[in-house]
Amino acid sequence: MFSPDAIKKFSSTRTPFYYYDLSLLQKTLDVIKKESLKYAYHVHYALKANANDEVLTLIQKAGLGADCVSGNEVLKASEHKFNDIFFAGVGKSDEEINTALEKNIACFNCESMQEIEVINELAKKKNVVAKIAFRINPNVNANTHKYITTGLEENKFGINQWELEEVVTRTLQLSNIKVEGIHFHIGSQITDLSAFKSLCLRANEVQNWFTGKKIILNHINVGGGLGVDYHEPDKNPIPDFASYFALFKQFLELRPNQSLHFEIGRAIVAQCGSLISKVLFIKKGISTNFIILDAGMTELIRPALYQSYHKIENLTSQNTTSLVRYDVVGPICESSDCFAKAMMLPETKRGDLIALRTTGAYGEVMSSGYNLREKVKSVY
Repeated sequence: MFSPDAIKKFSSTRTPFYYYDLSLLQKTLDVIKKESLKYAYHVHYALKANANDEVLTLIQKAGLGADCVSGNEVLKASEHKFNDIFFAGVGKSDEEINTALEKNIACFNCESMQEIEVINELAKKKNVVAKIAFRINPNVNANTHKYITTGLEENKFGINQWELEEVVTRTLQLSNIKVEGIHFHIGSQITDLSAFKSLCLRANEVQNWFTGKKIILNHINVGGGLGVDYHEPDKNPIPDFASYFALFKQFLELRPNQSLHFEIGRAIVAQCGSLISKVLFIKKGISTNFIILDAGMTELIRPALYQSYHKIENLTSQNTTSLVRYDVVGPICESSDCFAKAMMLPETKRGDLIALRTTGAYGEVMSSGYNLREKVKSVY
């Protein structure tokens, strides 16, 4: 992943910083375009995964649409001239809805009757018609971490199927709403493709229900969620988009002239990013040793939030013949500021460069200024 020249450059750059391999990002985008165009599928990039300007510029140039979950993401997508902006989210404020109406976005993914009524009211004031899709909770288990599961009835997201008839009936009576389609999203970091097969089958059932009501849907939006390989980023730098898109072709029953949309985030950007840090201290313990880095949960919160795994590499010492057990931690005054426990690494010393891999998604975008930490820069 990292050439000797890159590591030499890193050694003269102030740490910590986010490192983006834009050539890998471009290769990933090329594969997505190739595989999705086989079936004329529409791919939107989920800005919540990474809103770095250089990253967004490449993704927009590739012709992807945008999936946004806040008013500021809608503005950011508009600034980067994304087409086909979709706006999702369970709690859209009036200000955010007005922003999206002013930007004439392609679709609101709506999660409740009350939300649809508010959009109708605000659209009426602007004398415009808002295009929406019903986000439906399919009650499909994504078999992923409970914090990133979104498609079960116990989750806060989407319209439950038992309330769908009333929501649809009332929506069709609103003068400033145009129903475009239906939307699903069952979760994130899904590595078992059978979950997507279950989604397809449930989407077919929902579509048949609409057809029975003589309601024509222009599109189906199946969200995103395709996972990446956090353990072997160099062996699997690009997810298997061919199998992913082919599965929907096999199991999802589209109507004539109906389009299929995806909202992919992590699978596009995760592997192109790493967090580069420097060892501040080595602290000897009774049962383990500690590597204390200058990067912390303020730069990468996922391990503290989800207990997620990130591959950690010592870029300075790559001698794997003599490994030592370490807890890899940050400088933040929280016990949860820990990247890994009992990790076997080459013997490490103060000043060594450390790479935390696969941080292109939900790394920089979730960073904070806790402990009055400065925002760290990005290197490309």
